[in-house]
Amino acid sequence: MNRRNGFGVNPNQIVLPEPADLGQLVVRGATAFARRNKAITGSYLLGILVILLVGSGTKLTLDQRRQYNHIMSTIDLQVEYDASQEFWNANQAYRASKGWFTCDGLCQRNKRRMEDAKYRLDVIRQEGEARMSDAKSVAGLFSEVGVGEVQDSFWSYFNNGKQFAKRQSMWDAMFMGIRSMGRDENFMEYAMRVLMNVLINFSMGLCVALIMFVIGLWSIVRSYQPNPIVAVLFFVCAACAAFSFVATYLLGMFGAAAGGVYGVLKIAETNARGARLEQQRQNRMNNRPHYQ
Repeated sequence: MNRRNGFGVNPNQIVLPEPADLGQLVVRGATAFARRNKAITGSYLLGILVILLVGSGTKLTLDQRRQYNHIMSTIDLQVEYDASQEFWNANQAYRASKGWFTCDGLCQRNKRRMEDAKYRLDVIRQEGEARMSDAKSVAGLFSEVGVGEVQDSFWSYFNNGKQFAKRQSMWDAMFMGIRSMGRDENFMEYAMRVLMNVLINFSMGLCVALIMFVIGLWSIVRSYQPNPIVAVLFFVCAACAAFSFVATYLLGMFGAAAGGVYGVLKIAETNARGARLEQQRQNRMNNRPHYQ
């Protein structure tokens, strides 16, 4: 037999904290985590500081902009396009003349033409990348050009991670819905499973996107030809800023999900407590002695 206290509450039943106490629990938990993980907390705070202070980067001066535009104008995009088209035609001809396991005289000639075309294309691209690197060195890493390129790279990876999470969550929801048809499962259980899968998919997608961004970040930094100190400083600041943004995004998602679940459970708890109190009142009314 379940024993209840004087307020009609089962002592073995989990009681959710009140909204006023929930904020204090979150603050205490965050404080304890920050004390145990000082490196992660420091990186997060540094990233937030970089996002707030750096913004879109420093504006180019008139002299810098003139030099930057002059060097960029020397890159002949038409020559690269023609070389790329020549390589594509040579590659198509080589593939058309190549057998499964053999390559005759015509195939060998087409192969040499394809290799020559690829060599010319690589040389043209290397020259263009070198000139672009010279133009970037005029602007600088912390300029609007450098910061803008890093931001574009981050948003590309970030959006790809979100797209992966959305597609995976859609398929998971569909297959879980099909499997739940053969089970004795109510809608709330199905919704909780879908919610957990959405959070897991977004965590995986954005964490992988963050890792890929950090891996490709160093190549962007090198293209600006900075000195080693500036290169390392910019790399650390950009990586921490990306980590802070992804962490804040995921914390917001988990917080919103936890808040929604807490609200539903709190409403259910309130309704259950009201039903218990009403049942006790009815029992007292029924057990009251009647006088004739």
